Amino acid sequence: MFAIRAPLPGRTRLVLVALSVLLPVAVWLVLGATEAVPARYLPSLARVWQAGADMAASGQLWTDTWATVQRIVYGFGLAVVVSVPLGVAMGSFAAANALLEPLSGLLRYLPAAAFTPLLLIWLGIDESPKIALIFIGTVFFNMLMTADVVRLVPRDFVDVAYTLGARRREVLWKIILPHSLPGMLDAVRVNFAAAWNLVVVAELVNSDTGLGKRILLAQRFTQTDKIFAILVVIAVAGVLTDVLLRLARNRIGRWV
Repeated sequence: MFAIRAPLPGRTRLVLVALSVLLPVAVWLVLGATEAVPARYLPSLARVWQAGADMAASGQLWTDTWATVQRIVYGFGLAVVVSVPLGVAMGSFAAANALLEPLSGLLRYLPAAAFTPLLLIWLGIDESPKIALIFIGTVFFNMLMTADVVRLVPRDFVDVAYTLGARRREVLWKIILPHSLPGMLDAVRVNFAAAWNLVVVAELVNSDTGLGKRILLAQRFTQTDKIFAILVVIAVAGVLTDVLLRLARNRIGRWV
């Protein structure tokens, strides 16, 4: 079971996955039942469930979740649309890499949240700065990761295609892109988690709706049960998206 990179039996994997989820929940239940940690700091699972149920019943939870999801779709979707073609160009052409890598490599080290004051000055206080923050925080990472994936396509594949008479466009569309697509989905999957972090930061700063705004309001009134309920919603949404992207990646990987 502990051999390096050895496959796990299906039952063993299932047990380990269950333990990774059930063990923290069990610790939470024990701490809540014994009140070893004051409820003000760590509310019981029952209180968190009730807080989430109350917000869902009032419609507040659905409104905030939808507002947050929309911002992620716009901001991260735009980042993917921009970063994937540029990343493919960087990984395929040395000239494009020399032109784009220095700047993108520099900008990725700047914390996206530090741009918030500038974005508010430049774009106002509506949805634009929130979407822009998500875009800035994910586009450069996804671009560089896409470029790395493209570089992993074996050079022999490209050489054979040219030998058989393929044109540059055909090499890109029939060799590089199909073999890079699973890795690109992995890059999107990783950076999608960053988009969730950034949208909460954006909503904490200036927003009327959204899960981040709801967390800020709950913090003002020390409603830790609501904060935990919202965190659970974010975690569940993130896991569901991750599972869907994994399934897409595995399905695509079968014919690559």
